[in-house]
Amino acid sequence: METNFETFDMKFFNSFLLTVLLSFIAGIYIPYWWFFAVVAFLVAALIHQKGYKAFFAGFLALFILWFVLAFWMDLSNEGVLSVKIAAILQLDGSKWLLMIVTACIGGLIAGFAALSGSYLRSSNPKKHF
Repeated sequence: METNFETFDMKFFNSFLLTVLLSFIAGIYIPYWWFFAVVAFLVAALIHQKGYKAFFAGFLALFILWFVLAFWMDLSNEGVLSVKIAAILQLDGSKWLLMIVTACIGGLIAGFAALSGSYLRSSNPKKHF
């Protein structure tokens, strides 16, 4: 069985996987909730990709990570807290919609951080010396 490696983008996969793993680890050991944006920025700066690929890798990595973590927290308290928060946020008590909104917020922050890291890497300042 032969696979087509030309269609598989290894840089995208590596940046996706590295962003997920490092963001999860940073979430455990670093007390700042927003530190995953720094992780996405650094990963995109180190693994250079085009802007849209860096954004999508960061977005997808944190969307999936935050959705899984929100689902895990929902399971741990049998959905009681999720339904109450969804009612407060006027999401009609839908815990699934709350998880999707939560994942989208994390994904957008990480996506824009990764896009910034990609643009930083691709900038070519003129040397004045």
